[in-house]
Amino acid sequence: MHLLRSILFALALTVITVPYAFFATLIFWLPPMTRHRLITSWVPIMMWVIRHVLGIRYRVIGAENIPAGPAVVLSKHQSAWETIALQVIFPPLCYVLKRELLRVPFFGWALGRIPGIAIDRSAGKDALTQVVEQGRERLKEGLWVVVFPEGTRVAPGATLRYKPGGAILAKRAGVPVVPVAHNAGEFWRRNAFIKRPGEIVVSIGPVIDVKGAKATDVNEQAEAWIEGEMRRLFPHLYREEAGMPPAAGDAAAEDEGN
Repeated sequence: MHLLRSILFALALTVITVPYAFFATLIFWLPPMTRHRLITSWVPIMMWVIRHVLGIRYRVIGAENIPAGPAVVLSKHQSAWETIALQVIFPPLCYVLKRELLRVPFFGWALGRIPGIAIDRSAGKDALTQVVEQGRERLKEGLWVVVFPEGTRVAPGATLRYKPGGAILAKRAGVPVVPVAHNAGEFWRRNAFIKRPGEIVVSIGPVIDVKGAKATDVNEQAEAWIEGEMRRLFPHLYREEAGMPPAAGDAAAEDEGN
């Protein structure tokens, strides 16, 4: 059943995304925010498909923590799901993403027409400059900026070093940081064709004020909240960390994803 659902989803994704990609190339002359609004109308359509075809629901905790003005979101990154879903949870936003994604047929074409922050990850320190310069422009335009501080998708229960780029951007732009924890990778695993039905929990943490704080301290505060919240809400993902064997269901899911 999971396989059939995943096949139907892949077909729906193709049928919906290809026309949107061509549409995106035709509206290059429109103002950036108008392009953003038109192209991201793809998002609620895909969320409906995800809910009704894949059977993946979601629940948000802490929505009251979303501030009124633009902010930098520092989020856990486990799957492609959050790159879609955060766009319906938060006000209009853009992502810090690797430039190579813009070369992906269809998807990348549309992505390139949306105001965003595409960086060359091989540029070293220059990549941080790109994030800060482009990020400040996006924030001035009224967009929120989403940064995945671990830099890549991470398996559920794993943690990589949190890079400070998002916190540095927030500090220099003078906007707060909003930390986000979730368990999307339990149902939509990295590089796995088969997705599993279930409920994803997205937890939005208290706003972290950057005024009077060092960017490194802001980054550490965000990391502490996110990782603490992950362990509070999803302790089953950290059984091995606690010296316990993985749950039988987790092992089966891992086999299914490979």
